[in-house]
Parts: sequence; structure tokens; C-alpha cells
Amino acid sequence: YGKVGIIDSAPGLCALTISLMAFLFTFFKTNGYLFNFKEYDMLMALPFSSKTVVACKFLYMYIKSLPMYICISVSVMAAYGIYAHPSAVVYPIWIILSLFVPVIPMLFASFVGFLIAKLSSGFKHKNLIQTVLSFVFVIFCFSIRYIVEAVFKNDAVEMVLESVAAITDKACRIYFPAGWFAGSVTALRISDMMLLVGVTVILFELIFIPVGRSYRQINSAMTSHTAEKSFKMNAQRSRSVLQSIVYKEFKRLTGSPTYMVNGAIGVVMAALFGLVVLIFGFEKIIQTVTSNAPLTAEMLSPAIPFIIYFFVGMMATTACTPSLEGKNYWIIQSLPIDKRVLYKGKMLFNMYLTVPFMTFGILCLCISAKVSVISTLLYVIMGIVLCAFSSAWGCVCGIKHMKLDWENEIEVIKQGVAVAIYMLPNMFVNMGLIVLMVILGRVFDGNIVIIVMMVIVSLLALLSYFRALKLADRT
Repeated sequence: YGKVGIIDSAPGLCALTISLMAFLFTFFKTNGYLFNFKEYDMLMALPFSSKTVVACKFLYMYIKSLPMYICISVSVMAAYGIYAHPSAVVYPIWIILSLFVPVIPMLFASFVGFLIAKLSSGFKHKNLIQTVLSFVFVIFCFSIRYIVEAVFKNDAVEMVLESVAAITDKACRIYFPAGWFAGSVTALRISDMMLLVGVTVILFELIFIPVGRSYRQINSAMTSHTAEKSFKMNAQRSRSVLQSIVYKEFKRLTGSPTYMVNGAIGVVMAALFGLVVLIFGFEKIIQTVTSNAPLTAEMLSPAIPFIIYFFVGMMATTACTPSLEGKNYWIIQSLPIDKRVLYKGKMLFNMYLTVPFMTFGILCLCISAKVSVISTLLYVIMGIVLCAFSSAWGCVCGIKHMKLDWENEIEVIKQGVAVAIYMLPNMFVNMGLIVLMVILGRVFDGNIVIIVMMVIVSLLALLSYFRALKLADRT
């Protein structure tokens, strides 16, 4: 914006960006932070009104998210200071008002979440809407990279920025808080400052009045289960202990939108990527992803299992399921179940979840790349071995860095130490292996390279498996 000469539109863009992010992220977090949270019974037993409890939970969610919004605001402020050369008083005003910018969209997102919770509190599939929206949002975020790349490729940066600036100015006239922020820092209008602060405080007080009145009712409905009127008793199926644990893990996954999105987004993207490659062709997708790098399908074919594993191995359910037991952990401790069987069940569930999608993705890429039958079979086996390693290594991380005293499941699923330790090395090492497989595939026979890698990953999977069982004995 500064280079193009439209830096005056930057404050409005900053406010709109923060507002949009605050609305979306708050909407996805409402179910865990405001409703159906861990210490609900204890908090509601304290001598505070429901309005006070929900308002404090909202403030807790706001404080947890604030550093991200402040980072964005300070970055834009720095660029605005370099190119616009405002007076010194603009900087403290900018910082102070940045604290108020995300509050109004967070309040509206919380209210929308409240309405959805109220309307769907008796609905059997109450988490379905939020889960579907979360999947769509995450997939859209992954596609932004190609939209931005297309803009820079066509040398349309300046034109696009000017169009965005015009749209931003119009949006600021429609969404008043963004316009108030922009007017406060660009024109130093006292009225805009007072409106932004005053409206934020008033809305904070007003929105939690209807929420507080229905708060207990919604939480009670969300923690209960609906019963069908046409209930019919059927024959009871018996399962082994191992399969029962697998089924329990499945119900845990499908019962939480946050867990469902983070635990299953990788396998869904693997399936979608496989279908896209099958429809548009392996060569065309390679050229698009690598920006027309001199790579052919034959060169990349040994890396096919690792390409699909980049999606499938993005998240292992075993990295967070030990911590997700939370307050129920003492119940598991008292059950007459061998700890090893418990964690074997968790690893088996991750295999059930990942192996079908891994196989499907590999088959799609092999068909599109016209890979031989023998190589395809080896790639599928390599994919299964990678899934086994992912399950075992994730379990090691999950047990070793178990956290049971979490306030909200987001702290375990998104921000947990176990998930970070599993995900980051796994992702970067896999990217290196993709490059390594391409290099080795040009020097040696691709099938021999895959067999060697299969042996290495199998050994790592076995080591992780036995390490997980050893750690299970100590829990």
C-alpha cells in the first residue's frame, strides 16, 4: 500500500482484517469457550450470575486471542508510520483503539454461536453445521496461496491493491467500527474515538443479557442427548476390548467439531487432492504447485507416498487423545484394562482413520501418473507403513507430554505441546524426504529406493510403538 501510494487505506484494511479474523475464530471457538466447557458445574455453583460467568468466559477468550490481533495491528501501524509520517499522538491512539477493534465482531460471533446453540440444543446432530463450516473455512485458507500467486504472476498487483483499497473504503462506510478506527487514526476525530469505545462497551453489556438468561438451559441441553421416539431394542453386539476402545475414540472424534476438523482435515484434503489430480492430470498439478519447475511425473513418482502423507500425517489423533481424557482419566485408571491395550486401541483407531484415505490418495496419483502395478503396490505398502509410524510416534508424543488439567479442549488439540512436537518435525522431515526421493529416484531404481525407505520407516515405527507401550506402563 505504501509503495503504490494508497497508505491512507491501510488503517481501514487493518480494522477489517482483524474484525473478520475475530468473527471467524470466535465463531469456531464459541462451543468450547462459552458453552459446554470443562468447569461448568463448578463455576455455576459459585455466587455469580450467569451473565457474569459468560462475560468472564468471553473476556478469557478475548485475552487469549488478543496477541495475534495486536501483532497484525502493530505491523500495519509500522508501515503506516513509515509512509504516512503521522504525528506522534497517532501511535498511542492506534494501540489503544486496537484493543477495542476485535471486541464487536467477537460479540456478534458469540451471539450467533449462542443463537445456533439455542436453536440446535435439542438437535441430534448439533455439531454438524459447525463442523462443515470449519472444513470449508480451512480448505479455503489453503487455497488462498494460489489466488495470491495468480495475482503476482499476472503483474496485476497494483491494480488489485487499488481495487481492494476501493472495496475497503466502501466496507468501512458499511461496517462502522472499521470506519471509526480509520477516522480516529487518519483524521484524529474525537467523535470516532468515542463512538468506537462507547458502542463497544454498550454492546458488551447488552449482548450478554439474553445470553445470561438462557445460559443454564443451553448448557444443560448441550450436555444431554436426544432420544428417538420410535426406539426399538435390537440384539446387542459384543466387541473385544480393543475394538471397544476404537469405537470410543470414534465417538470422541465425531462428538467435537474442533477435534473433528483438526483430526480429520488432513485425510479429507488427501482425498480431495487425489480427486483433483485424477481429474486434471498429474503433470498439470505438478506444474501448478511447483510454479512450472522442470519436474516430470516420472521424476516425482517415487515421492507419491510422501506427498499423500504430507496431508494424512498432518495430524495424528494419538498425539492429543491421551490428554483429551482430562477429568475422565481417573476412571480409565480404575478400569480393569491393561494400559497397553488402551493405547493400542488409540493407535488402531488412527490406523483405521488414515489408511483408507492414504490408499485412496496414492491410487489416484498412481493412476494419473501411469505408474506400474508393482510400483503402485509398493507405494500403497509404503503409505501404510507411514500411517503406522504416524500412529506410533503420535502416541509417544501424546503420552510423554500428556496434559490433563486443560480448561478447554482447544488447548490440547490446537495448542498442545504434544501436537506441536509431533506435527512440526514430522512435516518438515517429510518435505525433505519428498525432495530426497526425487533425487534418489533419478540415480537409482525407484522401487529399490522405496523398499529401502520402507525398511527404515518400519524400524522407526516399531521403535516408536515399543516406546509408546513402555511409556503406557508408567502412566
